[in-house]
Amino acid sequence: MTPVRVLAVASEVYPIVKTGGLADVAGALPVALKAHGVEMRTLMPGYPDVMRQLSDADEIRRWPDYFGGPGRLLAGSHDGLDLFVLDVPHLYARPGNPYVTQEGIDWPDNGVRFAALSRVAADIGHGLIPAFVPDIVHAHDWQAGLAPAYLHYDNRPRPGTVMTIHNMAYQGKFARELIGAIGLPWGAFNVNGLEYFGGISFLKAGLQFADRITTVSPTYAQEIQTDEGGMGFGGLLRARASVLSGILNGIDVSVWNPQTDPHIAYRFGAEDLTFRAANKAVLQQQFNLDSSDEVPLLGVISRLSWQKGLDLLLDVIPTILGEGMQLALLGSGDRNLQDRYQAAARANPGRIGVVIGYDEILAHLIQAGSDALLVPSRFEPCGLTQLCALRYGAVPIVARVGGLEDTIVDIGEADRSGRDATGFKFGPVTADAFARTLRKANLTFHDKVTWRRLQLSGLSTDVSWRNRAGDYAALYRGLMPARHTA
Repeated sequence: MTPVRVLAVASEVYPIVKTGGLADVAGALPVALKAHGVEMRTLMPGYPDVMRQLSDADEIRRWPDYFGGPGRLLAGSHDGLDLFVLDVPHLYARPGNPYVTQEGIDWPDNGVRFAALSRVAADIGHGLIPAFVPDIVHAHDWQAGLAPAYLHYDNRPRPGTVMTIHNMAYQGKFARELIGAIGLPWGAFNVNGLEYFGGISFLKAGLQFADRITTVSPTYAQEIQTDEGGMGFGGLLRARASVLSGILNGIDVSVWNPQTDPHIAYRFGAEDLTFRAANKAVLQQQFNLDSSDEVPLLGVISRLSWQKGLDLLLDVIPTILGEGMQLALLGSGDRNLQDRYQAAARANPGRIGVVIGYDEILAHLIQAGSDALLVPSRFEPCGLTQLCALRYGAVPIVARVGGLEDTIVDIGEADRSGRDATGFKFGPVTADAFARTLRKANLTFHDKVTWRRLQLSGLSTDVSWRNRAGDYAALYRGLMPARHTA
């Protein structure tokens, strides 16, 4: 097996910094790749949380002026991950979320902040660190999208490049004037470069110049080639279809393991689901719900947004109540949705419980104690919560989109697919279709034999990175033969 060196570039990495699924992937994939002969090191910004957790870091480069202020490049490790950290305090030493102010507004210099990350990624690709010269630079989402562009416009022999799209909705759009400030030639401002409706897009840079493009499920790879799903990039992705592929995400099954999980009240395994009822009782108590094992408890762990279909869930609350179900929701996001969910909880004590925010421990308990997990997304590149649900015996009820389509086998399709059913899917993504499926799930819940079969099928599904990591390793090796010319 030919060894491969890969530099991953990501704006967040679990368990150090996390706002979404990108962090989970960036944290789990390097570990999974070791079994496939891939040495991956991850470059990330030196946010305060990163600097606090970086152990035994070595300074390997210092700049008196890096994009407007002094900066350093550090090498260190954390929780089994090998990291390069770009420590540029005037860009990254800010409180809270990596991307927005405490008021929820994008940092006005985000273009410079993430151009700096991509520039040092390209320099590492060119050999900035002699002890680690990568064969591949793997950029994740728009925040790393300029790395393939810098490597292209440097006009030098370079490593192969891979761009992974985790969500097309986030495109890194900025004013055209930024081009000069971030060290790209003005010739990059054209339709075959970074130009995007009069401005520039960092995501487009990655899509335009990467040697290979991946996204996080096969169905989403097809959806983003349409005008609607491509969100402005459908034509570009159709033109680059020959280098575009979908590789399903996995989850870290050492973190999401009901047999060893320290965050749940009672541990359990596939051979005995008895303790799920005990976890359900604790979950009901945490959300101030009526205590009953005979009432179906629906769990939600989500960003509260239009994309995630959380407005549709509000529309079907009458169905949930009419069917005698309970709802436990953990999430934050759109302020109007937050207010409406809190109002629904106040109006229906004992039936609906809502916690606004994110709590990793509570998320694990929802997976371990809810009977079903709801993911009604209008579009979903892959989705991770439904994979965790399968691992914990919570039956997924999901929309027929993206990775939800690829990872869940509907109860009505098991025979045709040749796989055992693991949940319920609904489409089109409307309140009426959602409500019909909830009623169907409620009927099935009271058929204990069928419901247990769904749970056991989910528990036996491989949701790990084992096979998915092999797909990435094969992709890297396909770009290996020689360093690319411009």
